Amino acid sequence: MNGDKEDNMDAKKIGEKLKELRGKRTINEVAQALEISPSALSMYENGERVPRDVIKIKIADYYETPITDIFFI
Repeated sequence: MNGDKEDNMDAKKIGEKLKELRGKRTINEVAQALEISPSALSMYENGERVPRDVIKIKIADYYETPITDIFFI
């Protein structure tokens, strides 16, 4: 089945965590640092999508936060 791991993730909670981590930084600033589009980051923060694993790693590295603390909550 495609996306099994992501089926177990709560996209809304992940989005809330991502917004919290971004703080006062702009979506454009963070998206540029992550090398993703601002619209993709916005979808992640709004709980519309869960990022692919390679993007999860970039996000965790950027925020210096363990992947599990962001995506498996």
